[in-house]
Amino acid sequence: MITKRLSDILVNEYGVDRDALDDAQRLRIEQNVTLSDVLLKKKLISENQLLKVYSSIYDIPIAKNLPVEGVDTNFARKIPIGFLKKYAMVPIHTGKAFPDLEAFISADENGERTVIAVHDPSTFQPVDDLVKILGIEDFELILSSRDAIYSLINFAYDSSRDTAQQLVADMEENGGDIISEIEETADLLDDTSDAPIIKLVNHVISQSVKIGASDIHIEPEQYSFKIRYRVDGILYDMLTPPKWMQASLVSRIKVMAKMNIAEKRLPQDGRFEVRIGDQNTDVRVSTIPITHGERVVLRLLNKSGSLLKLSELGMVTEKLDLINTLIHSSHGIILVTGPTGSGKTTTLYAILSSINSPDINIITIEDPVEYQLKGVNQIQVNPKINLTFARGLRSIVRQDPDVILIGEMRDLETAEIGVQSALTGHLVFSTLHTNDSASAITRLVDLGIEPFLISSSVLAVMAQRLVRILCNDCKEPYTPEPESLERLGLEPGDAKSAVFYRAGTCDKCFQSGYRGRMGIYEILVLNEKLQSMVLKTYDSHQLKREAVASGMTTLYQDGIRKVLQGVTTIEEVLRVTQT
Repeated sequence: MITKRLSDILVNEYGVDRDALDDAQRLRIEQNVTLSDVLLKKKLISENQLLKVYSSIYDIPIAKNLPVEGVDTNFARKIPIGFLKKYAMVPIHTGKAFPDLEAFISADENGERTVIAVHDPSTFQPVDDLVKILGIEDFELILSSRDAIYSLINFAYDSSRDTAQQLVADMEENGGDIISEIEETADLLDDTSDAPIIKLVNHVISQSVKIGASDIHIEPEQYSFKIRYRVDGILYDMLTPPKWMQASLVSRIKVMAKMNIAEKRLPQDGRFEVRIGDQNTDVRVSTIPITHGERVVLRLLNKSGSLLKLSELGMVTEKLDLINTLIHSSHGIILVTGPTGSGKTTTLYAILSSINSPDINIITIEDPVEYQLKGVNQIQVNPKINLTFARGLRSIVRQDPDVILIGEMRDLETAEIGVQSALTGHLVFSTLHTNDSASAITRLVDLGIEPFLISSSVLAVMAQRLVRILCNDCKEPYTPEPESLERLGLEPGDAKSAVFYRAGTCDKCFQSGYRGRMGIYEILVLNEKLQSMVLKTYDSHQLKREAVASGMTTLYQDGIRKVLQGVTTIEEVLRVTQT
């Protein structure tokens, strides 16, 4: 009866084709999935429309948002996460009110309520099973989107886990019972292994992903070892477990990364991928032997995150216009410089995304390929089979490319092929590890490239750094000391119109005072005067002076502009520009 009514509403009110609906019913039975799954997958109806249909048929209210604060997450210890995700439902026991559902759901005498949020109310049996296992006597159903339900499930299972400190404490008490069992898992939140080392590794990785860390460092010392994580470019201590856990923890990570656990005398590299809730994270692992054991660094790359656009990188309008002009050149080399972790790859991917179109052929060679770009042909360097930057580049130029991205100009051969490609009508992007834009010219000469080739091929060099952004919830206005203003090159009178801020502390920024990072940039364009200078001298100081005289804004000046805008602090700009 309900199925017939559902079909009638979909056909009569939402214009769903009757034949398409019959086909969906057939697929539902064949694939043993819910009808809503099939309808949404085939895009016969939107999720909001489907929830409205279910609401009218079953007389169940719709919750656009599900509460997180105050929710009892004890169910996570009794119900497997896979069961709740399969049927897209989550129990909510809370003392908080649902602002948009007050008319439908009433609290008991204690001001509490129990509801079960479902995506498809036709799944009666799983709801009955859930109620039985949790011993729920009185509850009400609400409808919600799959994303909202999954978010609450992930929050519950993440917050209900033991803290890393508690895991270490438990392991210290039961040191003799530690199991060497190691298992692989698709989703770290799904891993129910009782092996304490496995639980500790999973917890360290999942917590680091949750707070947005870019790296995890495991550092052996003489009588203990430290686990630290890097957030927004700064290292923070996470744990100091006892020394006897070190070997087991490192072995677990090496097994996950398919590395040789018996080899402890040589550096090794590996990688693995984990899924934490709805986030796919690529983990690159590097080990080196040091005096007190193996030092391990895990680089975390969230592959679920969307790529930034050029306009989202933090460039001021004039620099953005200049970059847009440069990247639409027909040929030449554009270099991006900066230390490791300064956002060079993010900038280059944003550039490629902005120029990517069906009428141009873009080929990249990278180590590693960090993001998959649709419509871009990407090659992964593989030294084991002698697929180096130079060898890959020789093949790329025979593939009729319009744009070439070289992950890094590491040696003379790679740089020479890049220069030749630029001189023969290709637009080439690459990176160099130098401190500022002018030093890139010196570095190319140092690699062995002739100055006349540099002046003919290089269009521009962009140097960049990342500064931490002040947390809007706790930043505090203040008046800097005259000495600080003097270091900035500002007179007290010049700074009267600006409001300066310093970092505060709050829970939202983990007491650091900062949330997120943005770029500061300097763009050196090789105009005719600079091209002539390169032929005579490649002294980076002289080149920089000439570029500034021609109107270039330095990294430091761009950073000060961000300070005057209230985006970051004086200390942060001084830290990254080393002035």
